[in-house]
Amino acid sequence: MGDILIVDDERDIRELISEILCDEGYTTRLAANADECLKEINAEPPALMILDIWLKDSHMDGIDILTKTRRDNPDIPVVIISGHGNIEIAVAAIKQGAYDFIEKPFNIDQLTVVISRAMEAARLRRENQELRRRDVRSAQMVGDSPAFRALRSQLEKVTNSNGRVMLSGPAGSGKEVAARFIHANSNRAEGPFVSVNCATIAPERMEEVLFGRSGAERRVEPGLLEQAHGGVLFFDEVADMPPGTQSKILRVLVDQQFQRLGSSDNVRVDLRVISSTNRDLQAEIAAGRFREELYHRLNVVPVVVPALEDRREDIPLLAVHFIEELHRAQGLARRQLSDEAVALLQTMAWPGNIRQLKNVLERVLILGDGNGPITAQELPESQPPGEGRAMLSGVLATLPLREAREVFEREYLLTQINRFGGNISRTATFVGMERSALHRKLKSLGVSTTSRTRGRAAHLEPEGRED
Repeated sequence: MGDILIVDDERDIRELISEILCDEGYTTRLAANADECLKEINAEPPALMILDIWLKDSHMDGIDILTKTRRDNPDIPVVIISGHGNIEIAVAAIKQGAYDFIEKPFNIDQLTVVISRAMEAARLRRENQELRRRDVRSAQMVGDSPAFRALRSQLEKVTNSNGRVMLSGPAGSGKEVAARFIHANSNRAEGPFVSVNCATIAPERMEEVLFGRSGAERRVEPGLLEQAHGGVLFFDEVADMPPGTQSKILRVLVDQQFQRLGSSDNVRVDLRVISSTNRDLQAEIAAGRFREELYHRLNVVPVVVPALEDRREDIPLLAVHFIEELHRAQGLARRQLSDEAVALLQTMAWPGNIRQLKNVLERVLILGDGNGPITAQELPESQPPGEGRAMLSGVLATLPLREAREVFEREYLLTQINRFGGNISRTATFVGMERSALHRKLKSLGVSTTSRTRGRAAHLEPEGRED
């Protein structure tokens, strides 16, 4: 059921509590002073500690030990006991993070109830932490395109440092996945990953959510900063953080400590901060909406997360990954993708990026019939607008046939070249042309595929090309 460390300078009290708890099915360890207590904690952190306030012949009292334990081992719940109890001591102990306070001589039923509740709360907290640590799928990076490989290389370089990282990129491009990848592969992987969505928390609640609260009651409500102790705090869309909170977070980054709302006591934290934004923070600074000092503190290592259109080669891999993920999480059918569906996915517009791709696949799997391959007709962008015939775009409808054909061929080939990351051989194979014939066609249409443009594989040459 758990290992409980009992710290009391009176041998009779230690052994009495131990006998009571052993009868309840717990295992116990005993310590008579601060040195023995810290030695036991360092050897193996207990599941819970029962701690006397007054310890004779000890260089630290119970409050000192509590403070050190909360700083170094915040997962250990501590129940304070004392024969000299009063409300001031109780408040001091609770402010320092004790789970509860029991006055000697204690009632056995009260003791066992408090211990049971504290152990259950600690068990639930450990289970939640273990689930977070096991959730490696949320940190899985999927892709093989040049843009993806460049991103992964940057992320791998920063994993084992403690430097603050600023992830920039459009909404839905996978910035949180990148942040979780850094955490999962760092020396803080055993610590928590706490995400703060600055865009969804009401400004008037932001400080309470981050810093926590010490109310008139004995219980302390820890904030997200405290919950991230020993791990990573991720500020998602940091540009939406209220200006007043920005200045306080800046102070936390400088001092590595803060005060809960309603308390003047300092709480020290050890955490790494990763931030993300889809805005131009320099423009936000110029507009007076973001503090320049905070920007420089957070932007130690800037990393750009590419949009999905810049890594279209990864779409088939991402699609298979999401289908498998949706099968595991929701029990949706594990369907294959037809070649036509893959081709269409790679040529569709993705303003919502990777998040939009996942949403489209989830919708198809929910609404689809059977377990056969996903067809192009099931994808939302492929549905014909009416009576089974395609509609011409406004531009094409106004052109003569020859010009319209040239515009279509140019756009079609640009799309296919971008789809295959600028690889002319793969493009030629897909469109059914010889490589040399494709080169001639591209030249005649004014399409350039120079090495300078492989990031966005092809573009139109300037006017004056040879026909």
